[in-house]
Amino acid sequence: MIRFLTAGESHGKGLTIIVEGFPSNLPFDIDLINQELKRRQSGYGRGLRMKIETDKIELLSGVRFGKTLGSPIAMFIKNYDWEAWTEKMNQELNPGNVEKISVPRPGHADLTGTQKYRFNDIRNSIERSSARETASRVAAGAVAKLLLDQFDIKVGSFVESIGGEYANPELINKLFSNVLFNEYGNAAELSKKADLSDVRVLNTSHENAIIEKIKKAKKQGDTLGGTFFVIATGVPYGLGSYMHYDKRIDTEIAASIMSINAVKGVEIGAALLAAESFGSESHDEIILKDNEFYRKTNRAGGIEGGITTGLPIIVKGMMKPIATLMSPIKSIDFKTFSEVESRRERSDFVAVPACAVIGEAMLSWSLAKFFLDKFGGDSLEEISDNYYNYLSKTIKIIERNFKFND
Repeated sequence: MIRFLTAGESHGKGLTIIVEGFPSNLPFDIDLINQELKRRQSGYGRGLRMKIETDKIELLSGVRFGKTLGSPIAMFIKNYDWEAWTEKMNQELNPGNVEKISVPRPGHADLTGTQKYRFNDIRNSIERSSARETASRVAAGAVAKLLLDQFDIKVGSFVESIGGEYANPELINKLFSNVLFNEYGNAAELSKKADLSDVRVLNTSHENAIIEKIKKAKKQGDTLGGTFFVIATGVPYGLGSYMHYDKRIDTEIAASIMSINAVKGVEIGAALLAAESFGSESHDEIILKDNEFYRKTNRAGGIEGGITTGLPIIVKGMMKPIATLMSPIKSIDFKTFSEVESRRERSDFVAVPACAVIGEAMLSWSLAKFFLDKFGGDSLEEISDNYYNYLSKTIKIIERNFKFND
């Protein structure tokens, strides 16, 4: 069983990540992890902090001579903004001149966190609930990507919409018709194409329409949400189980994507379309292709009965607009209990492209978790033996089990 823990505040000294349960001898690519962190910081519509922080990991333990030891992997991401916050975030003494925040922002954890933990300063809630924590998840998810890469399992993403400006429906039809990857090869290649866009879309005219919408939001002091797809290719059949609710891989994936800040909905496959369609229009016909079981379409998103089918995993996340507004809406001041405008805080106007990258990290983690549950071993070599032995026997086992003359 793998797991990761994160620690750190948005304006503290930095973020600590501990990753546990990965095998020995896994090649560890620090440059790849740092590249994933850089991707998270990109995108048109991001705030000023992205110009302050240049996220890179400092590797503290768990790796020697470029390979994992099988022990916990510890990483640290420095907050460069900490230098301007040493007084406000003093860990020992309250200087006494730090103004307490008393006006919660609607849509954030300002009110709920302050109520739950009985704080006397909303800053205490802001610091941990901030999306700054997602940098830690991207680092942990990148370790999972390193494992999946060893078995040609690729994870990528692209933005479908921002502010109601949607991609051409034909693109999504190709995705569920098993033809999109004839053009892009695998999920990683698709993601590289998306990375060329400032808003991580796959079409230039679509990009232009979105940027104009973001400019309008900026001018109004407003923010925008949107939708994004996270996809994994090369995933073997058989990950997950229908035996218990928490063993279903779609349970894990949905929870992992929902855990991302500001994500309010998750769709696996063409779920919403299926809810409006006949069964004959929703399910994927089974065929034999190259002596393997295959589906003509992939409306199920690569999962049936909580188990992977061997087709691409297709997950859609829905992100609400960022709750910090430069043209604030109404709130309540805790000091006076009077109605006031909610507080302004440095923030992004749009973070959907970054959210898609974080989605990649979370999907990678979920897949690595179920992959190791099924094929796990103490070393990368042992896992490889288990995995390739499994793949080599698929058709033979079905043929043997369904012979009725014995």
